[in-house]
Amino acid sequence: MEISANTFDRGHGRLVRLAVTIIAMAMALYHMWAIAFGAPEAVMFRGMHLLFALVLLFLIYRRSTKLDRESPELLDYVLLVLGVAPILYLFVNYEYIVTRTFYIDDLTPADMIMGTILVLVVLEATRRVIGLALPITALVFLFYGLFIARLQPMQLLDQLYMTTEGIFGIPLSVSAAYVLIFVLFGSFMERTGTGQLFMDFAMSLTGHTAGGPGKVSCVSSALFGTISGSAVANVMVDGPITIPLMKRSGFPPHFAAGVEAVASTGGQIMPPIMGAAAFVMAEFLGVSYAQVVIWAIIPAGLYYVACFAAVHFEAKRRGLVGVPRADLPRLAQVMRERGHLFIPVLVILVVMYSGYSAPLSALAGTLACFPVAALRKSTRGYVTFGNIVEACVDGAKNALPVALACAAAGIVIGVVTLSGLGIVFTQYVVNLSQDYLLLALVFTMLAGIVLGMGMPTTPAYIIMAALLIPAIIKFGVVPPAAHMFAFYFAILSAITPPVALAVYAAAGIARSELWVTGLAAVRIAATSFIVPFMFVYEPALLMIGPWPAILWSSATASIGVVLFAAGLHGYLLAPASLWQCAALIVAGLCLIEPGLFTDLIGAALAAIVIASQVLARRSARQVARS
Repeated sequence: MEISANTFDRGHGRLVRLAVTIIAMAMALYHMWAIAFGAPEAVMFRGMHLLFALVLLFLIYRRSTKLDRESPELLDYVLLVLGVAPILYLFVNYEYIVTRTFYIDDLTPADMIMGTILVLVVLEATRRVIGLALPITALVFLFYGLFIARLQPMQLLDQLYMTTEGIFGIPLSVSAAYVLIFVLFGSFMERTGTGQLFMDFAMSLTGHTAGGPGKVSCVSSALFGTISGSAVANVMVDGPITIPLMKRSGFPPHFAAGVEAVASTGGQIMPPIMGAAAFVMAEFLGVSYAQVVIWAIIPAGLYYVACFAAVHFEAKRRGLVGVPRADLPRLAQVMRERGHLFIPVLVILVVMYSGYSAPLSALAGTLACFPVAALRKSTRGYVTFGNIVEACVDGAKNALPVALACAAAGIVIGVVTLSGLGIVFTQYVVNLSQDYLLLALVFTMLAGIVLGMGMPTTPAYIIMAALLIPAIIKFGVVPPAAHMFAFYFAILSAITPPVALAVYAAAGIARSELWVTGLAAVRIAATSFIVPFMFVYEPALLMIGPWPAILWSSATASIGVVLFAAGLHGYLLAPASLWQCAALIVAGLCLIEPGLFTDLIGAALAAIVIASQVLARRSARQVARS
């Protein structure tokens, strides 16, 4: 009997895997079709996106954790049906949905039942894919709306289910229109061998320098970020290669893990393809995604300059050298064999900056991946029907966390919009800050880090956009700077203890202690906690303003970031004494902060430290000669 049950389970499991493949393929092709030929009306398109996501989720993220089970249980199928029914109800009654007057026409009993079911199923699906934090947050907001703001239950249900201001709101729209196609592009890139290109490219560029493996991590993780958008995913792809390399070169495990965590986290702010929250930002601000990319260029550059400098100075302080050139791939050979795999990224940039939409640009890049791989014998082996199918399946699966997070975030946004909580919260933050912008920014930073501890960047940013960003804007901050500030800190939560998911992943690979690794990551990325404050006060760091100011601010901030890293790691031209470290940190802060007076102070302090180290070197040489 037990044997036949196991046989049935295996057969059932094979059917489920086949179903997942077919549904994931259909999801990918549906979104490609919608981008190429025009998406259906909002409720239909977003509903179809959520329908695909819920079906796949309950087939893949099953209730049972038994290792000997290969198939979903009855409860999984029940939840799947319950998730699909409310969406199909909207489709079948589409004319009724679009012609009724929201908040005025009473909900029918069927409306109430279907709306309640969808809210509960979305919360359960979100719990399965990203954990408890976001569902609990959504429940807290629902409690606030019903019992504190005293919203009418039917009105709230109307908002969440029957309009495009709740579950089917802007976050889910962004997931459907932007996120899936870019995630699909990343899957196609990975399936054509681009990951190996990124690693070999980084090794050939920086592997031979001091602390070379650490710098390889910076470069390769920045490149991986363009096809992933997830800090933890970047760590799990890149870390197994770079962390052992760093440990073998002499870096302690906690520092190696910290470098990988920081480098992988920055992928979400690294143009040209940033994390999913960047697309939400573009929608909230009513600008093109290309504009968000432009705003992010300098902050992303400063982030990786800081990481690169931290690795360099730590390596010099420890006397570490790079990997021998003989053991490294040659750049010319790498580009000759795999360099053509950069073409799909260039296709996206060319199409986007030719005036076409970001989704259409990503579709063009996605469709170019396998034809480009077929250009050279070295990558032609990736071009198989099975690999194309797997790329589509991977893309659909990887989009599930974002899709469900956006649906659950829609519940939060619906409550905030209907209750007016955003206005109340804005007034509260302004009053608590006592009209000091710096205090409001600190509150927003802490909120971003706390929210990001338990949920992905996208919902954390969405909640901040609803509650905190309006308060910053009320202080006179330009909207792009306010949104980038929140976005930046929602990302940095991945490396900020006590809950730092990217650090957890990296520490697991390095087998290092969590708190020590977390503190190392914060030290490596220390300047990244300062830069957002600076671009709030000086938007030139977001390329907003006259070009002379942009160029000057970028140059001084870059130098400041390097000096700050030198001070934290105790090395510039030579090992730094305590007073030199302090002077370098102050100099770095002065140069990062825009302003001629602070730039002059920073330059003077840096000159003093450099002069003292040069003189100390000369005297040491003279002593050695005598």
